[in-house]
Amino acid sequence: METESEPYVRLASLRQLHQVMADMNTARSLADTLQTVADGAVHALGYEMAAVNLVRQDGDLVVAAFSGNPAAEALITGRVGSRESWDRRLLHMGERWGDLVFIPHTEGWVLDDDDVPQWYTDGPAPRFEDEWHPSDRLFAPMYTPGAPGGNCGELLGVISVDRPRNGRRPGAWGREALQMYAFQAAIAISNARLRANMQRALVRLEREQQALRASEESFRQAFEYAPSGMAIAEMGGDQHGRILRTNDALCRLLGRPASAMRRYSFADLVHPEDVGTLLRTSAEGGRAELRLGRRDGTYVWVSLRNSVVADAADGPRFLLTHVEDIEERKRRELQLAHRASHDSLTGLPNSAELRSRLSARLCRRPAHAGAAESLDAAYGHPAFDIPAGHGFDFTPGADGFDAYDHHVHTVAPEDGRDDGAKGLAVLFCDLDGFKSINDRFGHNAGDAVLIEVARRLSNGVRDGDTVARLGGDEFVILADGLGRADAQDLAVRLRNEIIQPIRAEGRAVRVGASFGIGWAHCGMTADEVLKSADERMYVEKRSRPKQHRRAG
Repeated sequence: METESEPYVRLASLRQLHQVMADMNTARSLADTLQTVADGAVHALGYEMAAVNLVRQDGDLVVAAFSGNPAAEALITGRVGSRESWDRRLLHMGERWGDLVFIPHTEGWVLDDDDVPQWYTDGPAPRFEDEWHPSDRLFAPMYTPGAPGGNCGELLGVISVDRPRNGRRPGAWGREALQMYAFQAAIAISNARLRANMQRALVRLEREQQALRASEESFRQAFEYAPSGMAIAEMGGDQHGRILRTNDALCRLLGRPASAMRRYSFADLVHPEDVGTLLRTSAEGGRAELRLGRRDGTYVWVSLRNSVVADAADGPRFLLTHVEDIEERKRRELQLAHRASHDSLTGLPNSAELRSRLSARLCRRPAHAGAAESLDAAYGHPAFDIPAGHGFDFTPGADGFDAYDHHVHTVAPEDGRDDGAKGLAVLFCDLDGFKSINDRFGHNAGDAVLIEVARRLSNGVRDGDTVARLGGDEFVILADGLGRADAQDLAVRLRNEIIQPIRAEGRAVRVGASFGIGWAHCGMTADEVLKSADERMYVEKRSRPKQHRRAG
């Protein structure tokens, strides 16, 4: 049975795994990529040792990288195992865990005398069924990139791992993680080889025209059959950025034929919100993560990396752009970010997100005249002799007040009267009678009430306003541009919506609502603003019985 801490451990492991896989694709050389693969299996996947066995041109496999045990690394790095011995392991022995091959100690003893470099992690004999035996073997074959889960390419190499740190054979999640890791490692190694081939080709291009003709076919093959998208664009002149050539992978990714791609530049295809990102990364060595438009009108997240194809005589002429599909990774990142900032029950922003949004509207103003005098001396003019609506603020820093910080001050209507001023209203809402619903009908009914209240609050505010769940049966609404009468009207409308009957667990229930209205203004902290609204809510609660008695 999964413990309560395991999902958090898995989430941390996934983040580390994603970071390692990103590092694999940014390593500077093939050797760095191979070492990153080996280190990642140890540090991100949790195995005590790992080796990357790479297929050589003659078909045999060499131990190209090792991690986890310096003594074992010195012993087997660079040693070669025959392809025949490896095929025996991968094709004819052990258990198939998807693409993985697990050879238990009961079967693996027959391999002790073959020529494949191997090692053992010392440890006691297993005490229970799924405990790792010192002689167990686990292999993750890497194939030239194809569809995940399908061995549709040639064998590129094998990741060998030994003894998970928890001492148990990996379960379903661990197997899936290792299989996915091997798939991504194969892509990274293929890309590293591709980059190395392309760099060698570019060096030959700079040396002489004859080398250019000799390497053209090699470059064409590397470009056309790259597993991820590639494009060549003009650099400089009136047609700067116009796409000249694309490979099949990029055309498939965007759903556009090569002939149509030549009518565009990347600036024509990028999402409008990402144009600035593209312009900042259009030079050599530029890297960016942005969205490109598909033919069907949708957008896909990609990692874009630029290099320059240089001509020895005329200087840089073409921009070579590598485009990798990162849609799945981005989707997971957005899901993780949403879970961290939103309430799991109602889907509303949570307390941390509420404070973040509120803090973004507030600044700290100079607290006394001495601060203003120091600014006068620093800048040579009265610090506060600035027209209203100037949009700048003096923000205190490590050395006093720093330079100008672009900011429009948040102000509040004056107390006691509606003077027509508009401000950022903070409505603190506490449900009345909610505890009795939980006590009488159970937590499922209580959850249904909270979800419906969240829906009614969200429907009752304007686009751009924030409705957040502070915790328990407490909600907060941020509504900008309201006067005092506007805020009071909003509270009345929202209360009238909340008190309508709610269907929960097959019955109609009712809850009341108390609202406190506070106002945010620069100079306050987010907690001070929320405390002010909370206090006003309790004042309103205490005053209601007296009002009712007078009305009766």
